[in-house]
Amino acid sequence: MSDGLINENDMARYVRKAVKEYFKDLDGEDPCCKMYDMVMNCVEKPLLEMVLEQVGGNQTRAAEMLGINRNTLRKKMLGHGIV
Repeated sequence: MSDGLINENDMARYVRKAVKEYFKDLDGEDPCCKMYDMVMNCVEKPLLEMVLEQVGGNQTRAAEMLGINRNTLRKKMLGHGIV
């Protein structure tokens, strides 16, 4: 790899590429928001949706897969408008 990283998984590469493109698009300007929150919000919703889909909507199983408790999952679902 040209950037010197080894054993990086696909998800990490996708995030790295997206953040690199984000900075490229900014063209030297400062980000308009808190980047950590922005990235986490972009990643969390599809993660929750895909895990819930995988377990047929079973929130207890989804929470277990995610390593969070069911109440936390419900709070995150509500925050993202996931029914």
